[in-house]
Amino acid sequence: MYKVIKTDGNAKRAVFETVHGTVQTPVFMNVGTVAAIKGAVATTDLKEIGTQIELSNTYHLHVRPGDHIVKKLGGLHRFMNWDRPILTDSGGFQVFSLAGLRKIKEEGVTFNSHIDGRKIFMGPEESMQIQSNLASTIAMAFDECPSSTAERSYIEASVDRTTRWLHRCKTEMARLNSLEDTINKSQMLFGINQGAIFPDIRIRHAKEISELDLDGYAIGGLAVGESHEEMYHIIEETVPHLPKDKPTYLMGVGTPANIIEAVDRGVDFFDCVYPSRNGRHGHVYTNHGKLNLFNAKYELDERPISEECNCPTCRSYSRAYIRHLLKAKEMLGMRLCVLHNLHFYNNMMSEIRTAIEEERFKEYKKMRLEGFLQGED
Repeated sequence: MYKVIKTDGNAKRAVFETVHGTVQTPVFMNVGTVAAIKGAVATTDLKEIGTQIELSNTYHLHVRPGDHIVKKLGGLHRFMNWDRPILTDSGGFQVFSLAGLRKIKEEGVTFNSHIDGRKIFMGPEESMQIQSNLASTIAMAFDECPSSTAERSYIEASVDRTTRWLHRCKTEMARLNSLEDTINKSQMLFGINQGAIFPDIRIRHAKEISELDLDGYAIGGLAVGESHEEMYHIIEETVPHLPKDKPTYLMGVGTPANIIEAVDRGVDFFDCVYPSRNGRHGHVYTNHGKLNLFNAKYELDERPISEECNCPTCRSYSRAYIRHLLKAKEMLGMRLCVLHNLHFYNNMMSEIRTAIEEERFKEYKKMRLEGFLQGED
């Protein structure tokens, strides 16, 4: 159940109840693609840094270790020792971005595994079955994620196919949730809005999928090469046509500034690999811009990454020490940076929720966006 408890302009402060606990929104989902956050971060760490919901990937877990193995081990929550909500993305994006040679038919997509080259078929039913085996809290519908630069005629045909696939996902999800051996019989289904950067296609698709009364709705196919301005415009055009009584999820976005801009346009859920990927490369976020800890100027810097931060890294370690670890290629350096970045994102979402509650989101947005532009290394 989703309930908006406060609005400030188009920004929404809501709660979303699931079988694995309540999510306070707006929320950033910490990305653990193969049931682990890259950078040696454990689920016990995730709790310490305020993570509400974790995201794992259907395609990657299907390929390795195999969703049937995860099911035999009690589902993803038990497998990775995490008792809070998990969202699994459908595998659609990976099928279309990683797989290289692929063949799209009405039934689904045939492609080769990026690990061992074996042929895999995935369609709406297969994606739902894999996600049911994983027993995530929220399953994403299987969709096609076309290039944002594709021809209009291709986008229209692709979106229509995604709609037909969504109907099949809903039917299969209902069937799976009724089976006796299904681990999570309360698994939720989110549909995905597509349409590249064509506002009229996006709006038409949003209206069509809204009629299916799903548990939530995502905006997909953005942050894949279009400009930030184009992305913001599509969000503004699309969100008003999605159900107001269901959560809205912007997939794969983004930078702290992207998230704040999208919250201002009515988005609730976010995920992105940026904080962990950047952390593994020594790039860390602060309220005053992003720092590159490989820079020589931090060699003797005894300050924490951010003196305003209360994460496990900033409570205990200096920029100089972390820089040394990174230069020495010690895994601890990556881990400390990833922990800091994920805490930064989680804490920013907490600040956003408070700002909306106190009807000062516009002021918060202005302050943060000005700060982010200050100190880019």
